[in-house]
Amino acid sequence: MPKDNIERAIKKATGGEGENYEQIRYEGYGPGGVAVIVEVLTDNRNRTAGEVRSTFTKSGGNLAETGAVSFMFDHVGVIEYDAKAANPEAMFEAALEAGADDFVSSREGHEIYVAQDRFGSVAKTLEAKFGEPRKASLVWQPQNTVAVDDEQGEKLLKLIENLHEHDDVQNVYANFEVSDALVSRMSV
Repeated sequence: MPKDNIERAIKKATGGEGENYEQIRYEGYGPGGVAVIVEVLTDNRNRTAGEVRSTFTKSGGNLAETGAVSFMFDHVGVIEYDAKAANPEAMFEAALEAGADDFVSSREGHEIYVAQDRFGSVAKTLEAKFGEPRKASLVWQPQNTVAVDDEQGEKLLKLIENLHEHDDVQNVYANFEVSDALVSRMSV
């Protein structure tokens, strides 16, 4: 999450100007029928709904009813540690013993996935052993992904970027895969 989004979220969460903020989840379809979930924190539900709808429409997608796509995702906890926190075997063993459901390790670090109801206890157990994680949060993990061609992928990545630029948007999740070449080209 970009630094300015984090600062806005903190200001909103602490009631910076005495306003009431609500968390809302929008669901829709992006180009190619890809499922998209958008989490927002807003003080004006109507304004935000219109702006999110407009962003979807301009990108060739459409906003749907709540529940229209969330069934294609699992709402799970993810706990992330830097690679230097432990070797993959030690992290895997500890995660398994703590009750984690899935584990992914790479050069960048370790990701531990856990059901929502066990998230707190697993996070606490791992923190006691390895220290504070770099991230611990609930995320929408797609059950399956949809491969899209580079043209659709470019539109989807732009949709996600445009959603992230909105002041009220906290997180965006989607269930698609794109080529490594497109990711490299878009990140330049």
